[in-house]
Amino acid sequence: MVKVRFLGHAAFYVEGSRKILIDPFLSGNPQAAVKPEELEADLILVTHAHGDHIGDAVEIAKETGAKIVAMFDVANYISQQANDGIETVGMNYGPTEIDGVGIIQVPAWHSSSDGIHSIGNASGFIVKLDGKTVYHAGDTFVFGDMALFSELYGPIDVALLPIGGHFTMGPKEAAKAVELLKPRKVIPMHYNTWPPISADPEEFKRLVGDRAEVHILKPGAVLEL
Repeated sequence: MVKVRFLGHAAFYVEGSRKILIDPFLSGNPQAAVKPEELEADLILVTHAHGDHIGDAVEIAKETGAKIVAMFDVANYISQQANDGIETVGMNYGPTEIDGVGIIQVPAWHSSSDGIHSIGNASGFIVKLDGKTVYHAGDTFVFGDMALFSELYGPIDVALLPIGGHFTMGPKEAAKAVELLKPRKVIPMHYNTWPPISADPEEFKRLVGDRAEVHILKPGAVLEL
């Protein structure tokens, strides 16, 4: 069984034979369900260089020995910031396997920077663990090539999609992404953390209709696959 736990904002904990953290922004996150020191991890996936996605990746990696996986340039940036004591795996769009976990890095339409300088490209991740497929879209707008993700790597058991607008898709665009991706289940994310990304997950659920099961999780809640 694979468990997907929503930690708030865009942070998720995927647990099966491996423990995988994605975008572990916890310190300073008003939605955070846990503290960084409460988590164990084997891998930490970072979709892009913005602070609300790198979050506590370095601190958790130093504490747990987890490898940080990110776009090549973002991985180098994280290594420089950490100075020492962590292992990063830099990659680019495409498939690989790390410690028995299938990882496909896919594009996302978004920026990636430290707030001043551009750092690599934004991405999403398709994770294959224990026979289940989890797609974390990262921060993105909808784009037609999402249809390739399910064609190449599906079926997608659960898609984690931003719905907050302003920086990412809103409910309307995210519902279109569901149509393209054809996932079995969907969890909305990246909304209501701050006023600019206020959104109604029930509106998203209504727009998705019967295309997929929409699970609106409160921070800390778990979806079992």
